[in-house]
Amino acid sequence: MDWDKLRIFHAVADAGSLTHAGDTLHLSQSAVSRQIRALEESLNTTLFHRHARGLILTEQGELLFDATKSMNKRLEAASARIRDSEEEVFGELRVTTTTGFGTLWLAPRLPKLYEKYPDLKIDLMLEERVLDLPMREADVAIRMKEPSQADLIRKRLMSVRMRLYASPSYLAQNGTPQTIADMGNHRLICQNPNSIQVSAGATLVQHLLTQDIPHLFTVNNYFGVLQGIVNNIGIGVMPDYLTEDFGELVRVLPDLESGEVPVFLAYPEELRQSKRISAFRDFVQDEIFAHRRKIRESQSA
Repeated sequence: MDWDKLRIFHAVADAGSLTHAGDTLHLSQSAVSRQIRALEESLNTTLFHRHARGLILTEQGELLFDATKSMNKRLEAASARIRDSEEEVFGELRVTTTTGFGTLWLAPRLPKLYEKYPDLKIDLMLEERVLDLPMREADVAIRMKEPSQADLIRKRLMSVRMRLYASPSYLAQNGTPQTIADMGNHRLICQNPNSIQVSAGATLVQHLLTQDIPHLFTVNNYFGVLQGIVNNIGIGVMPDYLTEDFGELVRVLPDLESGEVPVFLAYPEELRQSKRISAFRDFVQDEIFAHRRKIRESQSA
C-alpha cells in the first residue's frame, strides 16, 4: 500500500471528515478525496459510508483504521526514542495515576521536577482506569497494584495502607471513637464500595459498614474524601501517604487499617532508554525516599 495514502486515510478516519482532515494535512478537500478514492480502488473495497453529516467507516475501513492506529503508535514511540537520544530532557511526558495519588501526593511535588527540567512538559492523566501503556495511551504509570500488561518495566515504589482520619476540630466537637463499635455515632466518609478502587480500601470500608453506621458521605476519589475530613463532615478512610503533607489530621482507631497496597511505577520496554522516563523515575524515587525519611523522623520524635 502507498504510505502517503495510508497517512491521509488515517487522518480522515480520525477526523470523520474530508474537510477537517484536509485542514490537518494542509491539503484541499478535493486532494484528500482523490487519495481516498485511489486507495479504495487499489484495495477494491469501500472504506467509508458517505453521509451528509460526515463519514462512517465500513467494516473494511475499521480493519484498516485499527492497523493505521497501531502503526501511528509505533511511529510515535520511535519519534520519542529519537528525541530522547539527545542529552537534554525536554518534550511531553504523559503520566497516568489515580486521582487521589495524583492530586494529593504527586502534583504538589512536581515543582521540584520542573526546577530541574524546565523544558519538560508533564501531561498528568488522573483516572482509575488502567491505561494501555504498550499501546501508548500513556508513557509512564503509577498504579496501586502491579501492572499485568506484558512488555512493561515495573518497579515497586512503596506500600500504602488505608486508615481512619479526622480533623482536630471535628473530634473536639464530636468526641473520639475508642472502639470500632463507636463509629456508629459518627458519619463515615469513604469511597463508595462499588466504585473503582484498590481492593484493600474497599475491604476496610465493607468491614466498617458491618458496624451499622447510619450516616455516610461517599465520594468517588480520595481528594473528595479529604475535603470532607478537613471540613468536619465526619471520619474518613484515607491512604497513609497523606500524613506527611496533612500533618494536622488525627488518626482514629490506630489499630485499624487495611491490608498493604503496593505502589508500582511502570513504563513500556521500548522506552527503556528514554531520558524523560529516567528523569521522572529518578525524581519519584527521590521523593519516595524523602517521604519515608520524614515519616520515620516524625515517628521517632
